[in-house]
Amino acid sequence: MARYVSLLNWTDQGIRTAKETINRAKAAREAFEAGGGKLIDAYWTLGQYDVVVVFEAPDDETATRLAMSLGMKGNVRSSTMRAFGEQEMARIIQGLS
Repeated sequence: MARYVSLLNWTDQGIRTAKETINRAKAAREAFEAGGGKLIDAYWTLGQYDVVVVFEAPDDETATRLAMSLGMKGNVRSSTMRAFGEQEMARIIQGLS
C-alpha cells in the first residue's frame, strides 16, 4: 500500500474538545481500517501543526476519502501528502536520464 502523511490542525471545535483527542485517534484508526486503509501512527506536535498522522491506503482515491472523512468530523483540517519510501524512490530515480 502507498504511504501518506497528513498534517493536521485542530479547528475551534477540536481544541474545545482536546481532552478527547486520544479517543478520536482510536476512532480514526478504526475508521481507516474500515475504509480500506491503515493508520500507522499519530504524533501530537508543537509548532505549525497540532498532529501528524502517517497512514497507508491502496490508492490516492482511498487516501483522499479517508482524509476527507476525518475532516468531516469537524475537529481537524488536514493537508495530506503522498510519501515515498526508499525503495519507491530508488525506482523513481532509476528512470532519470
